[in-house]
Amino acid sequence: MSVLAVLQSLKESILSQASVKAIYGEPISAHGKTVVPVARIIYGYGAGAGAGGVGDTSARGEGGGGGGGVRAVPVGVIEISDQPTRFVPITDRKKLTGAVLAGIGLGVWLGRRRGR
Repeated sequence: MSVLAVLQSLKESILSQASVKAIYGEPISAHGKTVVPVARIIYGYGAGAGAGGVGDTSARGEGGGGGGGVRAVPVGVIEISDQPTRFVPITDRKKLTGAVLAGIGLGVWLGRRRGR
């Protein structure tokens, strides 16, 4: 199999996984509600190939390489019930608020120290 064929196969394998099923999980039903897990999917792919000998035109050279990766981050659930359907994000507002306030406090403190 040629290098380009291997790289094409790798690309097709990674891209075939980019579907709606990768983002939305299987629905789960309990207590009159159905929730559908939702994730953010990040794909990355890189490849390279070469041919020919270095410095010697009679040398037969060929090379290539490739790689890819995927990352799934849960972001929330879609909640379906007798109430209006809604998206419930997975966030901890208290931690986020604390981090923002700590950043502001640190910025003010550093600003005052530089002013001296």
